Parts: sequence; C-alpha cells; structure tokens
Amino acid sequence: MIAAFDIPVSKVERSKLNDTPLENIPFGRYFTDHMLEADYENGEWKNVEIKPYQPLLLDPSLAALHYGQAIFEGIKAYRDEQGNAYVFRPEDNFRRFNKSAERMNMPPVPEEIFMEGLRKLIALDKNWIPAMKEHSLYIRPLMFSTDTMLGVRPSETYKFLIILSPTGPYYAAPMKIVVEEAYTRAAPGGVGFSKNAGNYGGSMLAATVAKQQGYDQVLWTDAFEHKWLQEVGMMNVFFVINGVAVTPSLEEGTILAGVTRDSVMTVLKEMGITVEERRISIDELLEAYGKGALQEAFGTGTAAVIALIQELKYKEYAMKFDVSKASIALEVKERLAAIREARTPDTHNWMWKV
Repeated sequence: MIAAFDIPVSKVERSKLNDTPLENIPFGRYFTDHMLEADYENGEWKNVEIKPYQPLLLDPSLAALHYGQAIFEGIKAYRDEQGNAYVFRPEDNFRRFNKSAERMNMPPVPEEIFMEGLRKLIALDKNWIPAMKEHSLYIRPLMFSTDTMLGVRPSETYKFLIILSPTGPYYAAPMKIVVEEAYTRAAPGGVGFSKNAGNYGGSMLAATVAKQQGYDQVLWTDAFEHKWLQEVGMMNVFFVINGVAVTPSLEEGTILAGVTRDSVMTVLKEMGITVEERRISIDELLEAYGKGALQEAFGTGTAAVIALIQELKYKEYAMKFDVSKASIALEVKERLAAIREARTPDTHNWMWKV
C-alpha cells in the first residue's frame, strides 16, 4: 500500500504560473508545474512519484504506439471563494478508469495511487485552478502499455500518469450537430463504453467531415441501421420531448457512462423532470420536432458540462432550436455550477475536498 505521504515529490524551482494568465485560457493547451508518474512491472505498481511536468522518453517499439492499449479519464477541480480546492466526483472516474482498464486487458490502478496521488498533486498545484466563472482545472489520468517489442499480445508493463491543465469555457457558443450515417463509433460487444484512445482516434474523420460542412460535431448512430442514437462526439446527449428528458440507454455497451450524465439525471429528477433512459431513434426525433414536441437538445460531459445544441441536421433536414428558451438545460447548468461553486449545499457529496 502506498499512502499519500509515501509518494516522493520533486518540486520545480520556478512556477510557470508566473508567466501564464488563466483568464479565458483555451482547453488543453497549458499544463501545470507537476505530474504524477507510476510504472507497472512484474505484476506490481512501483516508482510512484510526483515530479516536474516533462517529456517522456519512449522507445519506437513502444506497444501502445502499435497496438493501442491506452486509456484515460477526464475530471475537473474547482476553487471556492475561500481558496479551497474541490474535485467533482473523482471516485466515479476512478471506478470507470479501471472498468476501461479491464476491457482493454490492462492492470487496475490501485485506489491509493489514483486517489491519493491525485489529491497530493492537486494540493501541490492548486494555485493553477482559475478562480473565475466557468473556469476549472482539468485532470487527465492516463495509462498506456510500455513493452518494447512487436507482437500482438497484452503488454507486461504499463505507465500511469496524471497531468493537470487549467481551462476556461469549453464550448462558448451553442453547437450545430449533424447525424452520422456513414461511419460507426461503436457496436455491441465492442469497446464503446470504455474511455480508450482508439474510440477518439476513430471518431476524428467523421468530425472533420462535419466541420467541413459547417457543423461542430456528429451525433453517432448504431452500427447496423444508423438510426438509433448514441452520443455526440465526446459527450452524452439529452433531448427534451414534451417536458420529458430522454437520453440513450447504456444497455448495449456502446455509450460511455458519463459522470456528468449521471449528475444531470439526478438534478433533472430533483427539478421534477421525468427522465427516461431508453433507445431513441432519429425517426422519433423527427416526428417530435414536426409536432413541436422536441423542445431542447443538449450534450453533457466533463469538458463541456452542458453544451446547448442549436441545430441538428439529418440528411437534408435541419432541426433548429432557440437556445435562449432552453430553460431546462440552462437550469441544470446553473444548479451544477452552484454545487461546484459552493453556492448551494452539496447534498450528494459530489465535491471531494483536496
């Protein structure tokens, strides 16, 4: 067992924060002074340390580069008015990380390394958490295979890292989405529910084509009929139909079980909104839109939290939404922000104090 106080720390001599303004900082461009690193060798985790953020020295035959054993998570930390650092639901991300590891045939990361290492790292770099509205510190745990030989088999060695990145608002403007019909993100029995690097690499072409058409992202559909809705890019998706919030179910294992998704469902129920987790087709959306029953559409995820959708295109038909009237999504966003910013009681114990 590795307790937090056993993790050695090497500090930078001078913080990069002195030269890094945090207001409206772009997502994922800048990184804090330190990172956590650990190695898996001979069936155990070792070499756990927090040290200055720095490049890695990698062999060209590194297994992860050839065979794709790589997973990650996305978590966020915030600061309250007193300067205390809080992390939003990290235990859930820890469990999901190891669920991804199991599916990708990788070793689990022990809780004492993931959670206590995360705590100590954020405590060290907490001044990097921007104290501004819709700003946060993005936390990226990741693990990849490190065997240095060619051969399609599970690696025997792995590296685990946690890096931190201050960020401003992710999606400043409402999104325009196109329903994807040509490409497939996930199928039953696959790895769609895991947060592995390949899922994101395989999604980039479809997103690029969408952007060439003037859209921000794609709404993925099933692999067989291309009509059953899954998720938007890197976010879960919700539709408000006749006052009921509908989101695609997780049953087939093709959709990421989003921590923000789960939080949104909880908040919606507290607002008195009926929530349905079920299969939903593009045909049902078109029918509801035609009847004036499709009132709102929005995405949920760690990076964006709540991202309003102003247009959803299917074939040549565009469903457009007045986002200024997206009262349900905006209320959910405000309620989550109030919990994160300690303006309302955290009755669910979602905020983990560092």
